[in-house]
Amino acid sequence: MSHSMDATRRAVSSPCIGICSLDPAGHCRGCLRTRAEIAGWMGMSEHQRRQLMQDVLPLRARAAGSLAAALPGHERLLRALNPLAAAPAGKGWNHDELADLLPPGPPAEAAVLAGLVPRPQGVQVLLTRRTETLRNHGGQVGFPGGRIEPGDRNPVAAALRESSEEIALPHERVQALGYLDPFVTISSFRVTPVVAVIDPAFVPVPQPAEVAEVFEVPLDFLMDPGNLRQVEIDHRGRVRHVLEYTWPGQRIWGATAAILYNLRRRLEQTP
Repeated sequence: MSHSMDATRRAVSSPCIGICSLDPAGHCRGCLRTRAEIAGWMGMSEHQRRQLMQDVLPLRARAAGSLAAALPGHERLLRALNPLAAAPAGKGWNHDELADLLPPGPPAEAAVLAGLVPRPQGVQVLLTRRTETLRNHGGQVGFPGGRIEPGDRNPVAAALRESSEEIALPHERVQALGYLDPFVTISSFRVTPVVAVIDPAFVPVPQPAEVAEVFEVPLDFLMDPGNLRQVEIDHRGRVRHVLEYTWPGQRIWGATAAILYNLRRRLEQTP
């Protein structure tokens, strides 16, 4: 196949998020298209594809009892996120701050799952505490996720694969909603956060080699500016400012706090 044909195929809009299995109704569990719609996708006009994505699939999601519908204010949340159709580009919204500290060459690509759990007492954010013995970020609080592997179709597929491996989250218990902005870490990872809703019936099973604990924190607490503070740390002889939440028994800071801050800022800017 020629390079020009490859480029054309990559440019075609698609709602596919890498979860490619059919539910009992004959709809893809990931994008909600039928088998015929998937097979005929390349033969549709761009207008037909956009009409299906903008009009038909959202109605199909609501009719299927979408997990997202259980989230208060889910329509505003969806407007605040980067759409699933294409992962956001860019070096990372904090890249300039770390430019003089990053090693030469492109960072490694990673993805994390920022999971929201609708509970009767309010929406919760699912977080993990990494096992102390891990070489990278041992003992730190974060989201399930990790490096994007060559077999991962996109950051959503990577985040879901890692969540399955780390806390046994099955695909049918989670619905990806959209992307936050990429974030670059001091360890030279470009992290793409995937915001998703998790079925409240899901019971995590931590993989002990990677995850010491799974816990939840109220979204309202994490979205309250009064609960987020900036602290100074010394890194390679330079003072850096990092974000931190204080939650009983846990320290939520660094990249995890910054990703939650990005979610708050996007929500604040969305009517």
